[in-house]
Amino acid sequence: MLTDTQGVYIVAQTPFQADGAIDLPSIDTLVDFYSRHGADGFTVLGVAGEAAKLTAAEALAVAQRFMRRAGGKPVIVGVSNSSIAQLAELTAQVMDAGASGVMIAPPTGLRSEEEVFNYFAGVFARIGNVPTVLQDFPFSTGVWMSVPTICRLVHEFPQIQVLKEEDLPSITKITRLRASLERRIAILTGNNAMFLPLEMGRGVDGPMAGFSHPEMLSGVYRLLKQGQVEAAHDLFDIYLPLLSHENQSQWGVAVRKEVLRRRGAIACAAMRQPGPRLTAVDLAEIDLLLNRLQRRLGA
Repeated sequence: MLTDTQGVYIVAQTPFQADGAIDLPSIDTLVDFYSRHGADGFTVLGVAGEAAKLTAAEALAVAQRFMRRAGGKPVIVGVSNSSIAQLAELTAQVMDAGASGVMIAPPTGLRSEEEVFNYFAGVFARIGNVPTVLQDFPFSTGVWMSVPTICRLVHEFPQIQVLKEEDLPSITKITRLRASLERRIAILTGNNAMFLPLEMGRGVDGPMAGFSHPEMLSGVYRLLKQGQVEAAHDLFDIYLPLLSHENQSQWGVAVRKEVLRRRGAIACAAMRQPGPRLTAVDLAEIDLLLNRLQRRLGA
């Protein structure tokens, strides 16, 4: 049951070669890198994973490669799509391939909370009893879901076993959700884990986020679980300048991929077009931040 989910679920990048082709061997090195640095599970084909730039066949191939390399760790696959038919097709394929569940966000264009409810009613009528992560990310989707609407969805659809909460302010919404939900589901935080220590204090079960230094995510999570609040905040603070630099939408993904390349996790930092390309100035800023990070870690 995904309702018992806890720990660090890394939002994985999709590696590409310089010509834009998918780099399947780099998926293997990336999974190994994430696992060495404390990943408890993986989320693939999300917004940061450039899922919208993949064909249906590519999306399935990427998801399958991650699952094969995950070594039994749970893999959540993003299947969000305004087309319920296409969403249902990919859902069936990845669940057959061994996914632990799927992640679904409401599609852009829904203008009322009743439309949100009707959309998910249509989704679950097609995909059946598939464990689902509901993604609440209005700054990406343009769709705002209130606490009562999320509670209604959780009440009506037992398939929803996890909420990825990345509305802002996240901490107040998490508190209201924990007080209002009639059954317990796991709540994981997104937003690049920018508020992880405080969100853990509000009752989240861990981060579902991407960062070029996942050892920070796992380190902060485990310190907080041990009750070492000050130590967790101290560790978080060391990484915060780089973390916030990566928290800049698709441009931040380009930064993250460059850092992952430098750390040997992937062979190439390319994003599939359309996507930003880093300049010499951008690369020099990354040098600055990484050098400062190493000095602080050394101290």
